[in-house]
Amino acid sequence: MRCPYCGNDETQVKDSRPTEDSNAIRRRRICIGCGGRFTTFERVQLRDLTVVKKSGRKVPFDREKLSRSVTTALRKRQVDPEVAERMISGVVRQLESLGDVEVTSEQIGEYVMDGLKELDDVAFVRFASVYKNFSSADDFQSFLTDLVEAETAAERDPEGEA
Repeated sequence: MRCPYCGNDETQVKDSRPTEDSNAIRRRRICIGCGGRFTTFERVQLRDLTVVKKSGRKVPFDREKLSRSVTTALRKRQVDPEVAERMISGVVRQLESLGDVEVTSEQIGEYVMDGLKELDDVAFVRFASVYKNFSSADDFQSFLTDLVEAETAAERDPEGEA
């Protein structure tokens, strides 16, 4: 594993343990060259996914890109990083369980929005503003109005009956 600080290829594992959800192994590492300490995660990957963008272009699925997007939405929010990591793992599992190696960027965005809605309302709106390409304050207002109306309807009819 390459050191993120100095780029040295020689690192040692100091501690390994499963994550809370037991879907990954968390490894604490130390660089032989500079002494820097960092954490890596080892996960099972069921299949190589390909993302079909809105333009039709196809790119390999990048879990780190997904993680960066969620981390950006959660910046300065009081959400435990381990909880966020579990949400990301859940999104990846949902994508892998679709049974197809190609997933659309829209599917990914919807799964992430569903996960963030459960974690933090502000992060949910932040992510939605990028995902839905808000261009003005009116876009935020319309989105928030729709969100409040949906929540109010769900409170009135928790079973989802008409």
